[in-house]
Amino acid sequence: MKSGFVSIIGRPNVGKSTLINKLIGSKIAIVSDKPQTTRTRIQGILTVEQGQIIFIDTPGMHKPKHLLGDYMMKVSTQSLEDVDLIYYITDITNPFGPGEQYIIDQLKNMKVPVFLLVNKVDLVDQEEIPRFMQVFCNQMKFSECIPISAYQGINLDRLLQATFEYLPEGPQYYPEDDLTDQPISFIVAELIREKALILTRDEVPHSLAVEIEEFKQQGPGKVYIRAVINTERDSQKGIIIGKKGQMLKRIGEQARTDIERMVNASVYLDLWIKVKKNWRDNPNNLNQLGYRT
Repeated sequence: MKSGFVSIIGRPNVGKSTLINKLIGSKIAIVSDKPQTTRTRIQGILTVEQGQIIFIDTPGMHKPKHLLGDYMMKVSTQSLEDVDLIYYITDITNPFGPGEQYIIDQLKNMKVPVFLLVNKVDLVDQEEIPRFMQVFCNQMKFSECIPISAYQGINLDRLLQATFEYLPEGPQYYPEDDLTDQPISFIVAELIREKALILTRDEVPHSLAVEIEEFKQQGPGKVYIRAVINTERDSQKGIIIGKKGQMLKRIGEQARTDIERMVNASVYLDLWIKVKKNWRDNPNNLNQLGYRT
């Protein structure tokens, strides 16, 4: 049996979370078109006949602008330690730039195999793919270079086959039914944040954090969840609530649909909103919200 840990890194919004969800076959990481959607380390577990792969989803590498950003960058760089293989995922619709150069400079010293994954190849003409790859391959030698579409599932079978070829023989770290190491309350909070990211305007998303204050059974097939959406300013609170509470209602309805599918029960989702001034630069707030520096 082969097993090992695979870190997935790249710039913001290149498709890391979409890839891990597709590989696992279940939604464990939230996805939006907003950069820096993923804020912390999330492990996805794939157990198949060949063995077990633990994928590590990480925040996109970027220049931090606050303490939360510092935390996210630490999570990303630390994810390169004590792993068996690294997926470096890029977006073929974005040209090579300083951000990519920074990541490659970090990867050049790695002693484990590094795969270059060129994502979103379904969005371009096929003749563009080798030219795009060559720019990256001129910078360093990759163990494998694989064009993929995480959304469409293109070449993911090839990716898994290559991954098992490079992984060492090892034990099964998690029970075969486990899909992630994160508690269900964390995933619920992330699903609520995802809907808020998708539905609200650009000035709100990075200022949102969700806390689960209560999560309990209320009889057979019924679950009660009390969650708080934290914002940094009163104006953002107003946007989340929306006219006559319609925005908050839409967030709750869409989140509840995903949560009910996950917990296989009827869910009463009780949403509240609080303002924590500048919480992204407050160490105590970061710790309270789960971003333990």
